[in-house]
Amino acid sequence: MPIDYQTHRFEYTPAIENTSIHPVVVIGAGPVGLSVAIDLAQQGVRTVLVDNDDTLSSGSRAICFAKRTLEIFDRLGCGDRMVEKGVSWNVGKVFLHDELIYTFNLLPETGHARPAFINLQQYYVEGYLAERAMQLDNLHMRWKSNVVGVTQHADHVELQVDTPDGPYALRAQYVIAADGSRSPMRAMLGLDSKGRTFKDRFLIADVKMKAPFPAERWFWFDPPFHRNQSVLLHRQPDDVWRIDFQLGWDADPIAEKAPERVIPRVKALLGEDVEFELEWVSVYTFSCMRMDKFRHGRVLFAGDSAHGVSPFGARGANSGVQDADNLAWKLKLVVNGDAPSALLDTYASEREFAADENIRNSTRATDFITPKSEVSRLFRDATLKLAKHYPFARRIVNSGRLSVPAVLSASSLNTADRAGDSFTCAMIPGAVCADAPLRIDGKDAWFLQQISNARFTGLYFCGLDHDIAHTVAELAALSKAAIPVHPLIVVPRGGKCQAVEGATIIEDTEGIVTYRFDARPGTFYLLRPDQHVCARWRDLDHAAVEAAVARATCNG
Repeated sequence: MPIDYQTHRFEYTPAIENTSIHPVVVIGAGPVGLSVAIDLAQQGVRTVLVDNDDTLSSGSRAICFAKRTLEIFDRLGCGDRMVEKGVSWNVGKVFLHDELIYTFNLLPETGHARPAFINLQQYYVEGYLAERAMQLDNLHMRWKSNVVGVTQHADHVELQVDTPDGPYALRAQYVIAADGSRSPMRAMLGLDSKGRTFKDRFLIADVKMKAPFPAERWFWFDPPFHRNQSVLLHRQPDDVWRIDFQLGWDADPIAEKAPERVIPRVKALLGEDVEFELEWVSVYTFSCMRMDKFRHGRVLFAGDSAHGVSPFGARGANSGVQDADNLAWKLKLVVNGDAPSALLDTYASEREFAADENIRNSTRATDFITPKSEVSRLFRDATLKLAKHYPFARRIVNSGRLSVPAVLSASSLNTADRAGDSFTCAMIPGAVCADAPLRIDGKDAWFLQQISNARFTGLYFCGLDHDIAHTVAELAALSKAAIPVHPLIVVPRGGKCQAVEGATIIEDTEGIVTYRFDARPGTFYLLRPDQHVCARWRDLDHAAVEAAVARATCNG
């Protein structure tokens, strides 16, 4: 019988604790805490995950999960399940009044395993992640375990944890605080978030109904059914539709949640005769906030505890899961003694940069959606009218710049292109790798599935008749280094190459991998465990690769 994720309670078991120091403790079993705990456990790091409750999130909350997040979920072992349950979409539409202004496609090209987005209620995402977490021997889940105190020591952190059986001390080399926007851990350390709160309120109504609307993102500016405000419509699984109504700053957040206020708004959109029922209602205020620093000694902050953005653009949960992806491989190397703790400073700097990018885009969207002066409104409406006919104006329209992964081009972990090595592609150092179809041993596969989150990857391109005899020893040596680099040898359709110990040979059946990496025979890319490019060359130089790995792990 399927689990009802809205009512399910996880089993509390008393902790058997002693003076041992765990490698990592994660606080918070939301999407971010679960993701980083699973990632660490899959990489062999013994991890304890504590949560102050024994249930999943109440209501749908975050529903839009981006392509990059789905690719991370693939690596965590639950991507297929997310996509099978979720509503996939690539297309959005923008309306002014009741007129369609333009349509956009977030993934117009082929050759990607995942859609631009899926819509899936947060309780499903948490439920699937929690079930995956409970399959892992290296991950110990502790429900109804409320962290109420923290003390940092030279070599560990000590947490005071309240449980139904009383308090106990929990010790860890490192603690990841993924405990939400109100973060008790942040308060216990005397830290805060700074930013901007926008003077506007929005109503979320999750409506259960049978409707003919397509699986697209529809955004109305000043529609006739909700004058002088904006409305957003999304389809979710289980015949549930998410409707966001702009209310204005003067709206009473308590009164607006009452069914007698919500139902007329929904009927104005859908029509008086449409049958529906309200599944979940909430009122929220836009805020864009972040901590100054995401690392404080042995405590690292991730997700909403570190940064927060307004919902339009789906940058909250997605950026949090990408925090987890950035942090896990670095923490594994540090805990195992393969990298200095300075590597964790790059988690903070890289994700602080990404948070600033998200906040900047979210702020611009909010200012466009909710103009605060008559001049701003005139500019917005004029831009929308121009956008119907002129592509340049569509680049100015902002109904929420939707989540994309940050390009970490200024990261200290990158190795700059060598003088004379010219590339023309988006796969620059700091960029996330694009996916592509390929074949391995005659079977269809996807490129990103070959990049493990537990190791670096070396991507070496062969030509149809390219002789790699002179590089076999170098490629084989990469997989035996102190910090191994797994070689992926790319051959064109029908191509063959000499077997290399420790390497995987992939056939670029459609030439998409070669195209997206602007590769020619001999081109070599070094990829981080989180699938970011960190170096590239037009020919393989073993010493240069070793130096780049050292740089990317702060060992240089």
